[in-house]
Amino acid sequence: MIEALLPHHDGSPLHVSNDAPGLGEAVAVRVRVPHAHGSPTSVLVRSNPDAEPRFTAAAMITTAGGWDWWEAVVEVENLEYRYRFLLVFDDGRREWLNAGGLHVIETRDSEDFVLLAHPAPPKWGRSSVMYQVFPDRFARSALAENREPPEWAEPAQWGDDVVHVGPSTPLQYFGGDLRGVEERLDHLARLGVTMLYLTPVFPARSNHRYDALSFDAVDPLLGGDEALISLVDAAHARGLTVIGDLTANHSGDAHEWFRASHLTPSAPESEFYYWLDDEQRSYVSWLGVASLPKFNWNSRELRTRFIEGEGSVVAKWLAPPYNLDGWRIDVANMTGRHRSDDLNEVVRRIIRQTMIEVNPDTLLIAESTNDATADFQGDGWHGAMTYANFTRPVWAWLSEPGRPSSYFGLPFGTIPASSGKLLHDAHVRFTSGIPWRVRLHNMNALDTHDTPRFRTHAIEGAVPVAFGLSVTLPGIPVVFAGAEFGLGGDDGEHSRTPMPWDGLEEAKDSIDLYAALIRLRTAHPALNGGGMRWVHVGDDVLAFVREAAEESILVVAARDGYDLVLPACAVAGAPERIFGSAAALAVHGGLRLTGAGPSFTAFALPGVVLPAFGGNGIKHASPGC
Repeated sequence: MIEALLPHHDGSPLHVSNDAPGLGEAVAVRVRVPHAHGSPTSVLVRSNPDAEPRFTAAAMITTAGGWDWWEAVVEVENLEYRYRFLLVFDDGRREWLNAGGLHVIETRDSEDFVLLAHPAPPKWGRSSVMYQVFPDRFARSALAENREPPEWAEPAQWGDDVVHVGPSTPLQYFGGDLRGVEERLDHLARLGVTMLYLTPVFPARSNHRYDALSFDAVDPLLGGDEALISLVDAAHARGLTVIGDLTANHSGDAHEWFRASHLTPSAPESEFYYWLDDEQRSYVSWLGVASLPKFNWNSRELRTRFIEGEGSVVAKWLAPPYNLDGWRIDVANMTGRHRSDDLNEVVRRIIRQTMIEVNPDTLLIAESTNDATADFQGDGWHGAMTYANFTRPVWAWLSEPGRPSSYFGLPFGTIPASSGKLLHDAHVRFTSGIPWRVRLHNMNALDTHDTPRFRTHAIEGAVPVAFGLSVTLPGIPVVFAGAEFGLGGDDGEHSRTPMPWDGLEEAKDSIDLYAALIRLRTAHPALNGGGMRWVHVGDDVLAFVREAAEESILVVAARDGYDLVLPACAVAGAPERIFGSAAALAVHGGLRLTGAGPSFTAFALPGVVLPAFGGNGIKHASPGC
């Protein structure tokens, strides 16, 4: 296990006076050092303005609960201002603290803490709980009965099995529509989610609609533009935000831009794509799939039409009368990248700027299926839809050993067996290079429309543990529609099951579980932007505390039964159980936690009360351990 009492810093309000500074502003940063670790003779902040190291001395401002708190003030001189701490002890020790942890050798700049002077995400983002809807499979209104299926479709009845292997996979058509989604908003209210994420709503030649024919109108099969306007208005009336889905990497091969330019080199739209011959017969496509030709973002005209300025696609759907609250960008990791071209930064910054100009209170999340660090530094995307830092480690810890699975494209054949320590190590590895403010907007998804269902592969009793981690780790919890019903699925396409609305009563216990865990998230300030500190990491049990001035929440997630003692000062105050069944008992030298497994338990603790920032280095004594 890791040592529970180590020096600690994160980007939360306990440790940073302002997480949305402007260039040139002064920001106070704090680090806490436990008495059990030793008392430094000095603490320095090593910042890196213009990539040149600089050291600023910190002063100890208070002693509280067995911890010394040190504070320094730095000037934010770059849009991405990096810093770490150097702790110096009288016995000769020198220790570096960065986002990856504590080190006795000098650390890499890429894992420094980061203050961001880029425009901040909307305030509502970090307290959101996302509900993902795949429109064709969510709900079918009475209006859908009068719509003729498109010529490409293979119509299915709502209760039919999902075709998930073979050429019919993208063609099976159940006919869900946006009015159907609107009619089920009471279900979302029952769950307590706060954000609705719709996969693409533009016309296409598939049930998933990632092969758009146009970005100028909502698919008539979903009810057209008026249906989207009505849905967003109804969602807003219930306090829900709504984000859409854009494919910035490619269009469909039947898209109006592609049809205008395919085999027509003189067409203005020819510069929108990558052609492989002079006749423009062959072209680059997403992973070689011919129906998904890849955009060439060297084109200024493509930028104007699609992502830049008030006349663009990005802007149109955020403005009245549609009023979407943001975008999820599909295949963002590949967007703008082909051979010698790497325009990803250009594209994401243009999209971000357009959104700010149209409505700065909008959220931008982007798909990145592997290590998201390089692209998620706060300059464009607010957060990542990614799998390396949460989804895959949680699956590996809580799935049945040896269970066959595509495992999100990794060539294992089976889900690898793992431990709590490996989950912790993977989570830290893939978040340490991401600024705290961005990390708060990463999606904590157990499953999505692109993955198997977690429940299909999980050990018995693991769902509360896994979704409990989703709602309590930093990031945006995600419910893929149907998870709350207990739906299964062997792969991404198989998981796109029509919602079994006639089974609401049978699914009551599962729905209530999801609702209770979502209430845990939305009701507690510490879980919506509060800091995070690991206090126990073992093979079968993980414990961490989320901390804020108002309160702290101790989280215990277990794969098996446990009996452990957290050392004194790892957590402060008498814990009050607010979810789950584990027991907490004060014992000599610490806090004893016992429980069965799999299980998930949360305890409320007092908040962390500190002097105001800028206390001029005055030490305020308070009781220690």
